[in-house]
Amino acid sequence: MKRITINKGKIALRFKKGDYIGFLEEGTYWIPFSNRIQVYDRSSNFNPPIDIDLLLRDEQVKELMDVVEVSHKEIAVMYVNDIFRQILPTGRYIWWKSDKKRRFEIYDTSEILISEALDKELLNKSEFSPWVRKFSIESYEKGLLYVEGKLEKELVPGQYLYWNNSTPVQVKKIDVRQQQVEISGQEILSKDKAALRINFFAQYRIVDIKKALVENKEYDRQLYILLQLALREYLGAFHLDELLEKKESISASIIESIKEKVKSLGIEVVDCGIRDIILPGEVKEIMNQVLIAQKKAQANIITRREETASTRSLLNTAKLMEENEMLFKLKEMEYVEKIADKINTISLSGGGQVVQQLKEIFSVSSEGKVG
Repeated sequence: MKRITINKGKIALRFKKGDYIGFLEEGTYWIPFSNRIQVYDRSSNFNPPIDIDLLLRDEQVKELMDVVEVSHKEIAVMYVNDIFRQILPTGRYIWWKSDKKRRFEIYDTSEILISEALDKELLNKSEFSPWVRKFSIESYEKGLLYVEGKLEKELVPGQYLYWNNSTPVQVKKIDVRQQQVEISGQEILSKDKAALRINFFAQYRIVDIKKALVENKEYDRQLYILLQLALREYLGAFHLDELLEKKESISASIIESIKEKVKSLGIEVVDCGIRDIILPGEVKEIMNQVLIAQKKAQANIITRREETASTRSLLNTAKLMEENEMLFKLKEMEYVEKIADKINTISLSGGGQVVQQLKEIFSVSSEGKVG
């Protein structure tokens, strides 16, 4: 006989001539020398030395084991003390029962949708990457879910997780923020046969994602063509002068003319307008000449008005001076002062009669004339 001690947290299987004959739990035992003992750690995965089905015939041993069988197209999620530990693919897994509480959840990965019971935060772990398909719809987007090429439903912003299997799953997304389309250098012939180039813009947003992505192909290209045709039809009905005058008010008419047509594209046009009207060189030169002529005419009118006002003022002044001799003399002195400001030297002749000469210059005779 030989003495065998099985420590805490261990378990042993007994074999005789290669055949399983029993097991030993914690404790000290005396066993025959012919018995072979194989000790296992209860906290580790168990790799049986013989066919597991033979071992499981022992009901007592079976009660001491956690046996998990994962079928084809399934995975098992293992928790130890309610903490996620690992994912088990198809196969049979065996652990000795111990102080660690193991729990297993089995999921069918042949389905598309993932059970709500499986925590989404857990699905974002790297261990799940081979098993899960992830799609994200941003807050400014909407999406459509296709399964095997068939439209299933519309997706609102959020994260969507599906099992990664052989079933084709596709998510198409579209930006539902306000967008802008530009029509640059559009050539249009006005009603009076003036060849123009128009730079036009339109702001729009997607209001029906199914119409935009499912019922129509290249909805943005179709919108561009609708705007082109509306511009040609509307602007071609006006003369050049009318277009230039109504440039700011055209947007409302364009929006109204295409309102029903863009609904079929799942689009709403929010605003539009003409950014630039580019005229041919000859027309531009003629309009510049007309503008110069108009400004010259306005300048002539202003000049004549000022001249008339000035003449009227002089007439009123003359009448006042005619009626008042002193006012006439003051006006005369004002002009003499202005002349004196521009003269550096005044030469007078006559010797002692200088004062008399100055007096005669600035005196008024009895007849009201300058001496």
